[in-house]
Amino acid sequence: MMRIGIAADHGGFELKVQLTETLKAAGYEVEDFGAHELVVGDDYPDFVVPLARAVARGEVARGLAICGSGVGACVATNKVPGVRAALIMDPFSAHQGVEDDDMNVMCLGGRVSGYALSWDLVQTFLKAHFNGAERCKRRLEKISELESK
Repeated sequence: MMRIGIAADHGGFELKVQLTETLKAAGYEVEDFGAHELVVGDDYPDFVVPLARAVARGEVARGLAICGSGVGACVATNKVPGVRAALIMDPFSAHQGVEDDDMNVMCLGGRVSGYALSWDLVQTFLKAHFNGAERCKRRLEKISELESK
């Protein structure tokens, strides 16, 4: 089964706990990058950046980065070369982001999307596969060039 990384600050802590339990029950191996306890006022980069680095190094296959809105987690994770993260709020984007853009980190808003929707989105994200189409590869190469400058 796929090895998944997950991280959240205080704004996504409760959702992270719920998703971690559900992922493990579904048979996924889950590495928790924190926060490991609820600390109001902690900072999402402290947790989502180590997750993003683990994704970029291939230590986990995919990542789930959660903060209050999902926006900050998305901004921070995308600063790590090799990470392709997006804030996901709908099922189409959850699979299309992987199929066309090889998205490897999905960002969620713990204060925006509830557990049921988030779990549906996570399942869609984890089941999706990059299609490998030439046009998609060409676009990803252009993104890689940006990261190397």
